[in-house]
Amino acid sequence: MSNRYVCVKPPFEAELISPSPALSDDNCKISPSAGSSPMLVNGKARRIWIDIDNSPHVPFFLPIIEELEKRGFEVGLTARDTYQVCELLDFFGLSCDVIGRHYGTSKVFKVLGNCLRASQLVPTAVRLRPHLALSHGSRAQILVCKALGIPTIMMHDYEHSTKTGFIEPDWTFIPEVIPDGAMSRGVERTLKYPGLKEDVYVPRFRPNPTILTTLGIARDEFVVTLRPPATEAHYHNPESEQLFAEALRFLAENRKLRAVVLPRSARQGAELRRDWADLIAAGSMIMPSAPVDGLNLIWFSDLVISGGGTMNREAAALGVPVYSIFRGKIGAVDKYLARNGRLTLLEEVKDIRAKIKIVRRERSAKPENRDRLALTNIIDNIVSILEDKCLATSAHA
Repeated sequence: MSNRYVCVKPPFEAELISPSPALSDDNCKISPSAGSSPMLVNGKARRIWIDIDNSPHVPFFLPIIEELEKRGFEVGLTARDTYQVCELLDFFGLSCDVIGRHYGTSKVFKVLGNCLRASQLVPTAVRLRPHLALSHGSRAQILVCKALGIPTIMMHDYEHSTKTGFIEPDWTFIPEVIPDGAMSRGVERTLKYPGLKEDVYVPRFRPNPTILTTLGIARDEFVVTLRPPATEAHYHNPESEQLFAEALRFLAENRKLRAVVLPRSARQGAELRRDWADLIAAGSMIMPSAPVDGLNLIWFSDLVISGGGTMNREAAALGVPVYSIFRGKIGAVDKYLARNGRLTLLEEVKDIRAKIKIVRRERSAKPENRDRLALTNIIDNIVSILEDKCLATSAHA
């Protein structure tokens, strides 16, 4: 894989082109075993287009891409320039066409932005000629694929996210804890995988203690990782910002504590540096100047406080005490973790001091061995869908 990403800025308008002949079922030729040999189309490996729509999707898709390539598939990768996607692509060494950006908090601009990005993705989709498109919530990819006749899989792990309306993917993948019918009207085309989204990539994690040295933190210091709320997301509730501010004030009372804050964007980072300049100057609050391995930072933290779902669930997956200041609609995954004592929900300002426990975490040399059932299930379902598409005998039709 290349260690650079390529930022592509197509023209504003793009002509919709009819689907490639390679998408026709008549051209499909299946090798005897999809698990060990690639499925072929006219002697060439099948091609899957993955579109990365947000920062957490970069580490999530890494093992999926690697596993698909091991099985002989070709993977084409695009991404949206939003939050820290580009920095993470570079950090993980993914070669990718970066197309489109974030279009702000307005619902109108979000809709228009998705339509614009869809038009920008068309030339890339035509060039890739994929046999299947895969994303974790990319609405722009769905629009393009519906226009070009490309089969789609959309993954979700938060049932209260904005739906694409009447345009739905051909298949939907969700964690098994999300209720039937929560994400799609087509229950028969909704496939569930065991565990959580984070179980796809957390099992491959290996700790690296040099992260503490890089951040200027001594081994014996108490470390808290904080993730601010997603203030530009459609589901944002201003109460989350109040909880975040109170958490920082509470942590600042302990002079031996180091709070590592991971802003979601350069804009949010500038605001935090302005509003909390005194804590930064005192060394109580650290804001990394470059992207860090989030899982590694979480592992070497004593606790995590986050306004976003992914970091909360990553901490829960690693067995690190985690407190959620998210105040949007609580999804089934977070409810499941809270019921099982793996996540503490903070609902009011008074909960900050009442529920957060400043207790040093006893950590092992490495996380417990975890299975790869989630990853295996997802890959097997992707292969099965491609087989069914080629044989025109889909079990979901």
